Amino acid sequence: MSVIEIVAGSLLILVSLIIILVVLSQESKDQGLTSAIGGGYNDSFYGKNTGNTKDAKLNRLMKICSVLLFIVTLAVSIIYQIKH
Repeated sequence: MSVIEIVAGSLLILVSLIIILVVLSQESKDQGLTSAIGGGYNDSFYGKNTGNTKDAKLNRLMKICSVLLFIVTLAVSIIYQIKH
């Protein structure tokens, strides 16, 4: 294995772990049974905006990591095809 393959493999593992952590840290869009029993959700200004900004940042990070994962995977595949 060359240095490029090792670095690319490590980068794939790192990006995959970041994607897993981002997905797990996002809030669920489904309110489920607790919303029906509790009577709704928090309508205050601060309650709505703090979730939106955090969700927007997590969504942006998810998109960046997904594109990076695709590009690195494609690059590793091309490098492997050239070498073999």
